[in-house]
Amino acid sequence: MVETDQNYLKRVILASDVYMICLQHALTTEKEEIMGLLLGEVDEKERISHISGAMILLRSDKQPDRVEISPELIYTATTYAEEISQRINKPIRVLGWYHSHPHITVWPSHVDVRTQSTYQMLDSLFVGLIFSVYHNDAGSSANHVQVTCFQAIKSGIDYERREIELVVGISPFEFHNLEGIVKLPKILFEEEINRHAEVGSGSRDELTLIHNNAIKTVELLHIVSQIAKPLCTDLEKRLLITKSRIKKLQRLKKKLQDKNLKVV
Repeated sequence: MVETDQNYLKRVILASDVYMICLQHALTTEKEEIMGLLLGEVDEKERISHISGAMILLRSDKQPDRVEISPELIYTATTYAEEISQRINKPIRVLGWYHSHPHITVWPSHVDVRTQSTYQMLDSLFVGLIFSVYHNDAGSSANHVQVTCFQAIKSGIDYERREIELVVGISPFEFHNLEGIVKLPKILFEEEINRHAEVGSGSRDELTLIHNNAIKTVELLHIVSQIAKPLCTDLEKRLLITKSRIKKLQRLKKKLQDKNLKVV
């Protein structure tokens, strides 16, 4: 089959709160890649994807250079999308995936492109996002964050990346995304506990167990101090700003109502 532009997305509009979730998730570790799934609606006629939600996934296997999504996780995400659809009365579905590239460029690897091609066999409009974090330019000490949006396109017997236009749209913090970001520390906790349980399961040496428990404690404290605590502080500031805006809108509403009464 000859593939044309009609087989691919034209543009992806990413809600700003989803961008924040994906980026914050990517910044949680510079040792392994993280991943999650993207939810929203797609205009199949215009080939425009509107991403309005994200699902942070629990990694069963932490790797510095690859991530995988099992069919079970896709099913879980589909069920989650259906729950959101019923809650907000919109046709939400799984539209794509995201993952991080710590300390390397934003461009998808051959493995990423092949993985993307597999998803597109199930849904031709499925899309991938990559967040490059903790990557320094030569001669610079500053960390640069980059994001790319791509699909896989057939090239001979293999596939290559096809860049998709990405637009970050201004949007309110949806409740399901607030729930998602709040779950992030819990998911990281569970990953760390599971990892140390597997490491220590085969050892009966008491000194080794004490050593492993000490490392686990340090890692959990890192999650609390570097992720959970700053996240709580940020959400508290957002709450204060929101309350302040509500008060201003209430004053404006009263002012307009009083003005209308005088006119009448």
